[in-house]
Amino acid sequence: MPAIEAHRLYKVFGRKGREGVKRLEAGADTAELKKAGLTPAVIDASFTVEEGEIFVVMGLSGSGKSTLIRMINGLHPPTAGHVKLYGENITAATGKDLRRLRRERISMVFQHFALFPHRSVIDNAAYGLETQGVAKEERRRRAHEALELCGLTGWDEHLPSELSGGMQQRVGLARALAADTDILLMDEAFSALDPLIRRDMQDQLIELQQKLGKTILFITHDLNEAMRIGDRIAMMRNGRIVQVGTAEEILTDPANDYVAQFVADVDRTRVLTASSVMEPPVAVLGAEQGPRTAHKLMREHQISALFVTGRDRSLKGYVTEDEVGKHLEQKDITSLLKPVPDVARVTPDTSLADLFGPAAETPAIAVVDDAGRLSGVIPRITLLSALAAFSEPEAVPEPEAVPEPTDQTKEAVRG
Repeated sequence: MPAIEAHRLYKVFGRKGREGVKRLEAGADTAELKKAGLTPAVIDASFTVEEGEIFVVMGLSGSGKSTLIRMINGLHPPTAGHVKLYGENITAATGKDLRRLRRERISMVFQHFALFPHRSVIDNAAYGLETQGVAKEERRRRAHEALELCGLTGWDEHLPSELSGGMQQRVGLARALAADTDILLMDEAFSALDPLIRRDMQDQLIELQQKLGKTILFITHDLNEAMRIGDRIAMMRNGRIVQVGTAEEILTDPANDYVAQFVADVDRTRVLTASSVMEPPVAVLGAEQGPRTAHKLMREHQISALFVTGRDRSLKGYVTEDEVGKHLEQKDITSLLKPVPDVARVTPDTSLADLFGPAAETPAIAVVDDAGRLSGVIPRITLLSALAAFSEPEAVPEPEAVPEPTDQTKEAVRG
C-alpha cells in the first residue's frame, strides 16, 4: 500500500471552483478560467509515494507545488480528487479524524524554520509532542534523541538566536523526527540556506532517511537538489505534473520539450550511474575452468583479459592473455587469478563522475551487486564514448543506447 496516494487532484481558487474543474476537463485552458475570476493552481495531479521513498515535487515559482503539498496535509481541501495516507482518505476527514491523521501521520518542515525564539532548542524540538499531550519527561527524551540524530548534541538549552541558519533548520527537522510520524512533508526546507550549508543538509536528510526509513515528500524549485536527493521526481508546470520518474529516467527520456530544456544544463555524469552504461561481459570464465578454455575465449573475442566468477556469479578476479598463454598445461586457473582492484569494482548506483578515475587505471570496470556478483562491465572505451555523447548539448541519449565511439575517443584510447 502506498504511503501517499494522490488521485486526480484539482485546486481551483474562486467562487465557482467546481465549475472551473469541469471546464478544465472539457479542454479549457488557464487563461480562459482567469477571465472568469478563477485561478487553477493544481490540475489533474495523480501520483503515489511508496513507503520509505524520498519523492520530490519539482517546479518553478507558480507551478502549483506548494498548493499541492497543502492538499496532502489537509490544509487546502481539493476542489476535486482525493488524497489517501496509508489507504485512509484525508480529503474526506474532518474534525477529530483530520487532527488525528495530521498528528499521527504527518510532520512538516518549513522553509523559514518556524522556531519559537523564546523557547530553548529542546523545547522547540519537543513542541509537536507537547501538542500531542506527551508527558514532559518523555517528550524531552524523544526531542533530545532527535537533536542527536540531527547533529545538535549539546545545544539543547540554547536559544534559536544562538544558532546558525543551518543549525536552526536542523532543529526544525529534529522537531519533525521527534513526533515520529510516518511521513515528512518538506516545503522548500533548504532554500533559505547558503549553498554549502544546503548541501550539508541534503546529505543529512539522505543519511537520516537511510537510518529511519521515513517517507518524505520534498518540495523544491532547485533541479540539482531534486536530482540529488529524490528517489523519484515529479516535474510540475502550470499546475500540471508533466513527468514522474527517477532522475536518470527524466534525464535520458524527457516526456516533452519543456522537460528536455529544463534538464539540458544538468551535469549528467553526476546523475547517471554505472547501470546506465554497463554492458554484459562479452565472455566470463568460470572458476572451475582451466587456462585452455580461458585462452580460447580470449582469442575468440579478441580481448586481453577475462573476469573469472564462481558458480553463483561472484567475482573471483581476472586473468590475462599473457599469463594464460604461458601456463596452458595447468588444469586449474586459480594460481593465475589476479584480484580485481577495489578502484575497478563499483556498484550499479555509482555515478559516472566517480568512474573516470578508475577508468584511467584499468581497461574495464567490473560492476557488482551487493552480494559481490558480477552484473556487468564498463570498458574504458564505452565510458569515454558516453562522456563524449553527454558533451553534445542537443544529444538526449536513449536509456539503453550505448553511443558509438568517435574517432577522437578512439585516438585517445590508443594514446
